[in-house]
Amino acid sequence: MDKIMERILPRVQKPARYTGGEYGQTVKELSAVKTRFAFCFPDTYEIGMSNLGMRILYGVLNEMEGVWCERVFAPWGDMEDQLRKNGIPLYTLESGDPVRDFDIVAFSLGYEMAYTNVLNMLDLAGLPIRAEDRGDGFPLVIAGGTSCLNPEPLAAFIDLFLLGEGEESLPELVKIYEDSRLSGETRESFLKKAAKIEGIYVPSLYEVSYNGDGTIKSITPKDGAPKKIRKRIIKNLDAAFFPDKTIIPSTEIVHDREVLELFRGCIRGCRFCQAGYVYRPVRRRSPEVLAEHARASLDYSGYEEMTLSSLSTSDYRGLRPLCDDLLAHCEARSVSLSLPSLRADNFSVELMERVQKVRRTGLTFAPEAGSQRLRDVINKNVREEDLLNTCGIAFEGGWNTIKLYFMLGLPTETDEDVTAINDLVNKVVHVWHQRAKNKARGLRITVSTSCFVPKPHTPFQWEAQVTREEYMRRVALLRSVMRSKSVTYNWHDADTSYIEACLSRGDRKMGDVLEKVWRTGGKLDAWSEYFSMERWLNAFISCGVSPEFYAFRERGEDEVFPWSHIDVGVEPEFFLYQRHEAYNERVTPDCRAACLNCGALSLCPEVGCDA
Repeated sequence: MDKIMERILPRVQKPARYTGGEYGQTVKELSAVKTRFAFCFPDTYEIGMSNLGMRILYGVLNEMEGVWCERVFAPWGDMEDQLRKNGIPLYTLESGDPVRDFDIVAFSLGYEMAYTNVLNMLDLAGLPIRAEDRGDGFPLVIAGGTSCLNPEPLAAFIDLFLLGEGEESLPELVKIYEDSRLSGETRESFLKKAAKIEGIYVPSLYEVSYNGDGTIKSITPKDGAPKKIRKRIIKNLDAAFFPDKTIIPSTEIVHDREVLELFRGCIRGCRFCQAGYVYRPVRRRSPEVLAEHARASLDYSGYEEMTLSSLSTSDYRGLRPLCDDLLAHCEARSVSLSLPSLRADNFSVELMERVQKVRRTGLTFAPEAGSQRLRDVINKNVREEDLLNTCGIAFEGGWNTIKLYFMLGLPTETDEDVTAINDLVNKVVHVWHQRAKNKARGLRITVSTSCFVPKPHTPFQWEAQVTREEYMRRVALLRSVMRSKSVTYNWHDADTSYIEACLSRGDRKMGDVLEKVWRTGGKLDAWSEYFSMERWLNAFISCGVSPEFYAFRERGEDEVFPWSHIDVGVEPEFFLYQRHEAYNERVTPDCRAACLNCGALSLCPEVGCDA
């Protein structure tokens, strides 16, 4: 095996992706291991190693006695060709052993366009891709992550899903798996037992029936499975595991820095944002615990940059004193702090100047919509004057590079809303001319637009996505009015957003489409080098499934969704209320200003909401 790898690795891009051996990886004696766990990230090494959630669960599992968790990433096309050509099955990085020899094979899923990689990695491992074809002699195949909160498109391929945060449910699952194996239970018997753990969904224990028009009639549990599966959350983040001693990548990755997670959840309630709802209620780490983790992780890793991470970093209570504490440690070591996910309505230039003493970067804001009317529809709660004032203060402080993110195709959007993006950008340019103290370097504004994708468990889960042709018409309209030489305009591909919408709100019929796409060469669909719209459309036709039914159709408010049996804690009535408020162009306050009784507090009464 080693000699074969020595021969093929010089033939592939970035061979360090496939060698393992990094500083900080976990290696255990096999004689002391009872359960071998293959943690699969269905994208490249650079993407997967940038994922904090994977690092957390890797550490949680390897702290368990008798459990060895190892990493697996999707190979790039050149490496896959070499693996198949030389008959080498997909293997883990820590031991180099074949994935098929492991007890549990787990996939982390945060993006729908990675679904074909799940099938491809199972096949590369020498495993049947469909759950019904894997009997008692095969590994248990599981999945978790944000996109699993509509698990139905992958229901045919995954034995069970972990819904919500896995730091507690995953060790519980491993424990009952070990007990079940020792007692000689069948896979079927084990799955029935696993379904009783809160947060675990076993798709084979549910029957889905359809109406004549293709909509879902009912989702019926059987064999004692719960009618609703409630997501799991971590009650106390201060007591939760954090990877102070993390793996140091052997090659450059996307986010090649230390990441410090401030809190989970979001107070804001933007109506398009799935993460803002499914991670409720808000739970934060205390500044004291964060400072301890920051010092320990930086001293261990030697990184020169640390990112303070959350859905809305500037909403963290005590952000300024926390940064003051961290800077005392960082500046002496030439470590820079970065604060992503900032909001224009509570942005502090003074704070940014302090944290960017070591290394100054540009500023990024996401107004999402150009007009105030549309920002009210989506409940963005950012006023134009907030953005312009923030930009003015930043220009006075010496910043000259800003990125602005918007969406096209939002519910109720008109052409006036589209061209309002250009109007807003022009006002930012005008503010720079008025308030910038140093104009010698010029102004650089990057405007990016993406196509709105309706997501499950949001107030916009009922909405239709605009067609690809309509999205590109709006892109062309915006391009035609955007003439400032200081502005660069980028737009996201419409085709992948279309397929993402189909998978995001798809049902079990999407399983046949996914398999057809994979069997005709589909893989790495998040990458433009591999994505083929023709392949996807041909698969839909071959399977007799209409993509328009999933992407372009507005749902009835009484329709049963494919995810109606998944409980994220927010009441369905609250989503509907927020949808009606959107069409009335009314904003609702954030959690810190007033509790709207969304239902998330019922998840954990003793924790409440730390907004």
